[in-house]
Amino acid sequence: MKVLTATANDRADIATALHDPARLVVVALCAAWCDTCGEFRAAFERLALSRPKATFVWLDIEDDVEIVGDVDVENFPTLAIYRGGDVVHFGVSLPHETTVARLVDALADQAPALRDPPDEVVALGNTLRR
Repeated sequence: MKVLTATANDRADIATALHDPARLVVVALCAAWCDTCGEFRAAFERLALSRPKATFVWLDIEDDVEIVGDVDVENFPTLAIYRGGDVVHFGVSLPHETTVARLVDALADQAPALRDPPDEVVALGNTLRR
């Protein structure tokens, strides 16, 4: 599966994935000007192709600010991972394919929702579900 973005064509697919209680939605929060993000993008795309049971979404914190809202991104890449709209992970990740692959694989086994996730990250998921 390809990496989805904030385009109108992809938004319906993202919303559908977020409504599925069995599907992980892995959102990378990056920036076009960030060299690390640019290098990480290819790895993120490979992960999307190798894990068809998850949905991978790429959001630019500046270009997609109307969607990202007030999510606090301290470093890149930052990942927000949802299952059925619930936040199961939020935080900065090393920009390594194997590191993110291990995280996604571990969460694929029905990891519980985070207790008290940041309100802004919950709001991001709600925005993407519409």
